[in-house]
Amino acid sequence: MPDLPARSGAPVSLALLLGWLLPGAGHLLTRHWGRAALLFLAVSSMWWLGIAMNGHLYLPDGGDALSLLGFVGDLGSGLFYLTGYAGGLGRNVVQVTTADYGTKFLVVASLLNVIAAVDAHNLRIGRKLSGVAR
Repeated sequence: MPDLPARSGAPVSLALLLGWLLPGAGHLLTRHWGRAALLFLAVSSMWWLGIAMNGHLYLPDGGDALSLLGFVGDLGSGLFYLTGYAGGLGRNVVQVTTADYGTKFLVVASLLNVIAAVDAHNLRIGRKLSGVAR
């Protein structure tokens, strides 16, 4: 399927990049204010809850395959991961029950952010309609 032209003069992939860096930012570019707010609240809440539950942020250490998959999954949260990595969040090995759930929250928040960024890109190029009933 060929790419359709963008709706404004900005580059077509800008919604994808912005949506990856900051949850909901790609939808702001496509003027879907409600989706942008809901996505930001959902992804940021899940990410911070994961950190609060002592979840583990995977590092690009080149360890085993599962650690690499965890790193790729965590990287999907964009600036949240980059600031968490720079700030040393999620590095402690904690032996509490909630830490495993926290790790899952971090990965799921990241994957939700990737799905949202792709959705913003599809809205931007016109491949997906805005979802308003006609």
